[in-house]
Amino acid sequence: MREVNDLFEIERPLPPERSFSRPFWAATREKKLVIQYDRAADAWQFYPRPTSIYSGLRADLEWREVSGRGQVFSFTIVRRARPPFRDHEPYLLAMVTLDEGVNVMSNLIRCPLEEVRIGLRVKPCWQPLPDGRHLLLFEPDR
Repeated sequence: MREVNDLFEIERPLPPERSFSRPFWAATREKKLVIQYDRAADAWQFYPRPTSIYSGLRADLEWREVSGRGQVFSFTIVRRARPPFRDHEPYLLAMVTLDEGVNVMSNLIRCPLEEVRIGLRVKPCWQPLPDGRHLLLFEPDR
């Protein structure tokens, strides 16, 4: 079985933390995934935004913790990359549909090429960042 690179050794630039995404990044310090929930629409949204994608209102949004589990609905094996990923190929980039129904794009790690497929169940895995936050990655949920 050939495993792709796990990408933990790559020094990534720090993601920006904006006022409306601060709760998301604060939760990653504890390796927790929180996503926005619109109470009026009874619907989730991801990535963090300053207003609801359903109503355009800020007041309807609240942050709720979710498991981060889901399934792969699309993926690609990256064989050529630009810095900082150059020389770390191949690696997996996956679109994951969380159990709550929102889509998240991230790296899929600790997954042999023979195992990756549409519908693969995954769980969150956290890569530490130098400032104490963590970056959300996924690994197979075995």
